[in-house]
Amino acid sequence: MNTTQVERADDVDGVDGPAVLALVDGPAPDRAAWVAAVDAVLRRAKRLDDAAPPGSGVELLTRTTPDGIAVRPLYTAADVAGLADVGVPGRRPFVRGDRARGAVRDGWDVRSWHAEPDPTVAREAILADLANGAASVWLAVGGAGTAVADLPAVLDGVLLDLAPVVLEAADPDVGAAAAQAYLDLGAARVGPAAVRGTLGLDPIGVRARTGSGPDVDSVVPTALRASRESPLVRALVVDGLPVHVAGGSDAQELGYLLSAGVAYLRALTAAGLDAGSAARLLELRLAATAEQFPTIAKLRAARRLWARVLEVSGADPATAPAVHAVASPTMYTRRDPYVNLLRGTLAGFAAGVGGAEAVTVAPFDAALGASTPFSRRIARNTQSLLIMEAHLARVIDPAGGSWFVESLTDALARAAWAFFQDLEAAGGAVAGLDSGLVAECTAAVRAERERDVATRRTPLTGVSEFPDLNEKPVPRSGPGLLAGLGTAPGGLPVHRPAAAFETFRDRSDAILAATGARPRAFLATLGPLAAHTARAGFTRNMLHAGGIDTVDAGPTDGVDDVVAAFRAAGTPVAVLCGTDALYVERAAPVVTALRDAGARHVLLAGKARVDGLDGQLSAGGDALAVLREVYAVLDQEATA
Repeated sequence: MNTTQVERADDVDGVDGPAVLALVDGPAPDRAAWVAAVDAVLRRAKRLDDAAPPGSGVELLTRTTPDGIAVRPLYTAADVAGLADVGVPGRRPFVRGDRARGAVRDGWDVRSWHAEPDPTVAREAILADLANGAASVWLAVGGAGTAVADLPAVLDGVLLDLAPVVLEAADPDVGAAAAQAYLDLGAARVGPAAVRGTLGLDPIGVRARTGSGPDVDSVVPTALRASRESPLVRALVVDGLPVHVAGGSDAQELGYLLSAGVAYLRALTAAGLDAGSAARLLELRLAATAEQFPTIAKLRAARRLWARVLEVSGADPATAPAVHAVASPTMYTRRDPYVNLLRGTLAGFAAGVGGAEAVTVAPFDAALGASTPFSRRIARNTQSLLIMEAHLARVIDPAGGSWFVESLTDALARAAWAFFQDLEAAGGAVAGLDSGLVAECTAAVRAERERDVATRRTPLTGVSEFPDLNEKPVPRSGPGLLAGLGTAPGGLPVHRPAAAFETFRDRSDAILAATGARPRAFLATLGPLAAHTARAGFTRNMLHAGGIDTVDAGPTDGVDDVVAAFRAAGTPVAVLCGTDALYVERAAPVVTALRDAGARHVLLAGKARVDGLDGQLSAGGDALAVLREVYAVLDQEATA
């Protein structure tokens, strides 16, 4: 519609308005003006010194990822100028997806996880999932999962030519036997050419998780059979989850994935397959987290990187990767598990927007044990809502064109390629695992993540932030998704961010069960309610995160009020809570009086300097260290 037509339409409708709508009335502000405005706001908020040079505000708001990538508060077209061409949907490098018209109408493959040794229970759960939204099944075999001999019974009623089955085995011998059994079963039921699925062979992943495993070449015979007889079956999984689970960065996960994938390509091409045929036997698996933008960028970068690997390998330009995104199993918490519903939703959203072909969102109770039909239903419906009601799958590359996402995708791809080159220089993924290079690199990132969790710079809702000491337990038994990680002492460790705080909560529960009361700390609240509410709330939140209950003095007029309340509290731990002005006036005599009344451990909420303290609680402080100290004092008191 041209301008004249817009004006006529306005006249007909009686609307008096401009023919052309502009987002800005007047000249658009330039970046310098925005930077100056940021500086001014932060100076007024006392977060920036008046003498700070121009642009310091933007630097203050800029954060750095574990990969050293700067994430700024504002992105413009200038930030994507000169970046690598992202191409178009359906063509190499597949950053924008492998389909020219976007995702299929019905959306991505909703893949449900199952680990159940009882074949009857497993079959009923699988059929319920497939009948109510799931499109494929991810099945644990061996160990706490389905026995190889039970595969025919467990998959009875599953249409193997319509609903792909993905196998997962921690034991490589079990995995090899399960792969052959599945190919035999598919050939008998629907014919070898029609059966669909992924055999899940991944000796490098087994090595990462357990510290040992068969040679890469061990997968070749089964892979060749699948290539020869069953073109719709993928034989191998290139799994980045072991690095993610170990606390590694996104670039490390991607770089390891590339190196493992290249190792499999070399083994298969050495056995006689061309690069394209070998690539079609592989499925890539990556973690999706509640950090939506890094997840979106990681999936987009994965396709770009893998396309580059296949390009130099000589594969057909139309060969696109199959990507399976898994909601991070280690982000799920045992405490306040219903918050996992939100974490799973965010991970599923990011995986869908990032263009994953298959997505697994674990039930909210996955960290507690075997999930119930209710929790599995909610997990399925989470993805169904994203696909059918939010229509995410009907948009081609929803994040494409975002200056931030495109910039992050490019930076992440470059960081991942650098780590991939480091691994290849060291001899490849297997050599990197055996030499300890992967463990060393991920350990450095994991240590940083652990510090961020301990200081609550990385908040865990319901665990380290806003915990509920009186939450009702959600009882579960049997193996959950975490059991499927198959870790062993010789492999890469598992970094579950909530674990340290949950250990303290478990300790508190045990004390409650044994004594009838939780461990307790006293809040020495100074002055009226308005004077101590903020710091008392901060202190409660921190102590409750470790399972330590609190009792406070309430409004107080002086030292005697505080001491009287402390004597009634029955605990040797006290925390002063008040304003800085009240600390100057009352903190020193209160500390002395509390010591005289029997306090063995006296803390202060804030950063004021007061003599006689055992420690302080403040934003950015090590909350886990404070909890350890408090428990040590309480333990000494209990055994005195």
